[in-house]
Amino acid sequence: MSCQGGAGQVLRPRRPDVAHAAARAIVDVMEPPPANPLFNANRFKLGIFSANCDGGLTMSLAPERWKANWDDIVAMTRIADDAGLEFILPVAKWRGYQGKANIYGRSFETLTHGAALGAVTKRIAIFSTVHVPLVTPAFGAKAIATIDHVTHGRAGLNIVCGWNQAEFDLHGVTIDQHTRYDHGLEWFQIWSKLLEGGPEFDWDGRFFKRLRNLKTDPVSVQRPRPPVMSAGFSPRGRDFAARAADVLFLNVTELDQVPGLLADVDRHMARHDRSIRVFTMGHVVCRPTRAEAEDYFHYFAEEMADVEGQDYYRRNRGATVQGEAGAAIARPFENRFTRGTGRRYAGGYPGAFPFVGSPDDIAEEMARMSATGLAGCTVAFVDYLKEIPYFVQEVVPRLERLGLRGNP
Repeated sequence: MSCQGGAGQVLRPRRPDVAHAAARAIVDVMEPPPANPLFNANRFKLGIFSANCDGGLTMSLAPERWKANWDDIVAMTRIADDAGLEFILPVAKWRGYQGKANIYGRSFETLTHGAALGAVTKRIAIFSTVHVPLVTPAFGAKAIATIDHVTHGRAGLNIVCGWNQAEFDLHGVTIDQHTRYDHGLEWFQIWSKLLEGGPEFDWDGRFFKRLRNLKTDPVSVQRPRPPVMSAGFSPRGRDFAARAADVLFLNVTELDQVPGLLADVDRHMARHDRSIRVFTMGHVVCRPTRAEAEDYFHYFAEEMADVEGQDYYRRNRGATVQGEAGAAIARPFENRFTRGTGRRYAGGYPGAFPFVGSPDDIAEEMARMSATGLAGCTVAFVDYLKEIPYFVQEVVPRLERLGLRGNP
């Protein structure tokens, strides 16, 4: 078969041997897959959190809050990638937090989000957040392996067992609060076995029954599987992380909370003869002076707070979790701005550490956080694309000078 080119030219298909040689030449000049940056030498890792959702971590009516437009997400991610930040971590959401702002009412699905961002970045790790009650292990393995090949080994999984029933009602799925971590652990066991490769296998378990001829091809670039994150404040959540995760996220709102939290995590890890990296999440307001930053924090988090959205979150999330001895454990919602002031600062996300101040303030606070034993944190902004350049230009070099990060 032939076809007509311009000016009457006849175009013929390239000979197969020539096409294959060209393909081999392309492969030969490609750089080898980089190691996942989550495991690089930086003492304090940084990731971007929740930018796939409108509002990010801002429960505020401030009109400049993040709109989660796709082109802005791509532009912001490329800045983070060029700056050497370690990872992108999206949130899986199916329904907003109501209120006047309805934070998370608009969001991008995280597996397709991960594949798309993976194709336009070079170094940054791309995590996908998966609600395991909604995705089969076989689909999850195939999807994560796909992203791992798109990124040449930069994919990761944030595994979520589910907590907000109102979101799962959209799918007709009911979350059993008593067995959700048991279900998630069995999901992880099947998913990881698929990505390890090997012969087909069947599975008949407690939650997943009559799975036949399980296999996925291709398997992941990272061996035996990409890294796994999990968030767990309750004892059961931490035990799940001890058995399934490489990174555990904990809510920290003041640094004096950290020693007790890490000691408890160590106890859970010791039961399974494992260690784990522990991260937390933060919200950054960085301005040339501390006064400017605190004024802006007061504006968006107090004056423009979406109080109804904050109340929805706390009502559905719960203020406490049950400890191993049955006693209630309070979630860490208070921080240096709310404690003793009589103000709620409800426009800030509950459980997020407030990095508010000048570049020196924020770098020094992150250094103190690192000194407690935390391995890193995520950052979020009222307007990611507008604010991340200043963070990258002013805070990241200070962290390098403090010995917490290397020059990318």
